[in-house]
Amino acid sequence: MHTVDDIERQIRIGPRVRALREAMDLSLRDLAERSGVSAPMLSQVERGETSPTLQVAGKIAAGLELRLSQLLRLDESGSVTVVRDGEGRRGGAARRGHTFTVLTAPMPGQRAELSRHVLAAGAQTGRHDDPPMHEPGAREVALVEQGAVVLVIDGERHELGQGDCVTFDADLPHHFENPGPGDATLLAVLSAGLRRS
Repeated sequence: MHTVDDIERQIRIGPRVRALREAMDLSLRDLAERSGVSAPMLSQVERGETSPTLQVAGKIAAGLELRLSQLLRLDESGSVTVVRDGEGRRGGAARRGHTFTVLTAPMPGQRAELSRHVLAAGAQTGRHDDPPMHEPGAREVALVEQGAVVLVIDGERHELGQGDCVTFDADLPHHFENPGPGDATLLAVLSAGLRRS
């Protein structure tokens, strides 16, 4: 049972809000649009200059696709966090044929993220000229669950079929393509900031 004092202490959530926002690759303006809380107010909360009311904290949580209790960590009991089926954070652009769901909980300091990507026939996760989107030293492991994909990395093409698993340096320019004919699904684990050996 959490007391009012516990909750008031938890409302000082600036570093957690910032870490969660950055993990979702959102700018302050993006989170402001999603939450209905102004960007200047969000900035003050993140810097610890102000503590949000429960109502504002609830809006911030909704903008981060969390329940208020998750943002305040009131429902965390120990070292295990479960993301139930259907609760993952969704992204991508269905109109371009690539959607993904981040399956891991958005926790500050987390060094790895698991996501499921669905590529329609002919779709790809990015363009060949996109700059690297992961931090230096990041590594990715991908497992093809269904269909076939081509990993294009640093100008090289690697054909992958169902059940194939690939590990690569994710700070190099890369994307996955689905040559078709049907959908392709892959699981990807991104580990941030590992040093190359």
